[in-house]
Amino acid sequence: MSLKNIRVLCATAALCLVSISSYATIVEIRTSLGDIEVNLFDDATPETVENFLSYVNSGAYANVVVHRSVTGFIIQSGGYEYSGSAAAGEVPLDTIETGPAVINEPVYSNLRGTIAMAKLSGSADSATSQWFINLADNSSNLDTQNSGFTVFGQVSDAGMQTADVIASTSTVDLGSAFTDIPMLDYTATDFANDVVIAEENLVVIADVVVTDAAIDTAAFLSPVENTLIDADSSMGGTSSSGGGTFLWLTLLALAGIATRSKSILS
Repeated sequence: MSLKNIRVLCATAALCLVSISSYATIVEIRTSLGDIEVNLFDDATPETVENFLSYVNSGAYANVVVHRSVTGFIIQSGGYEYSGSAAAGEVPLDTIETGPAVINEPVYSNLRGTIAMAKLSGSADSATSQWFINLADNSSNLDTQNSGFTVFGQVSDAGMQTADVIASTSTVDLGSAFTDIPMLDYTATDFANDVVIAEENLVVIADVVVTDAAIDTAAFLSPVENTLIDADSSMGGTSSSGGGTFLWLTLLALAGIATRSKSILS
């Protein structure tokens, strides 16, 4: 084969890889503080996107809350829904019903503006419904922690403005899984004095909807590959694989012990 033909084949292959990694169904996360548009990486993280869309299409994300916000790190949701008015001293949040866990797919890096799956500590393939948005470059931590966290979409610039508004909201420690829950017009003193938590005190997601189901609607995207997981594996670390190397994120979700360190548990 001539050198010219080899170059043509290489160029064609490169274009194919770029187009595959750029395709994205578009969804809109409709919060009480604004909308967050997300382009999903259908082709690069197919199992994770399919899992996420199963919750979207079933309406499971309607009325869930942003239950964790850590400044300069992440905001997290997808695990708890507002249950209605609660008695004084109670947290009016119920765990949503979840399906089977999904395989880890750590293809892309946990940079600012990416959305990724939360999972259980020490269990790479444990993500179900919870997700988080990276507020900063968390690659040095999350690209290798717990076999890496699966980035499955990219938030639009306008969507990140909303994410930043949520992140700027004061948090209150309500205990259990809600040590860093963003709240509006509600303080730790209110909780200590048994002031009832109302819906307007929470950052509520009315729904998550598909606004464009075509997977080739975001060809302009240029997600950054997670290369740290490969380096970690070559140095004796562990990673999951399935047609490639994959990373995951461990986010706080179940009513387990809360942590203030920069880890992600579901």
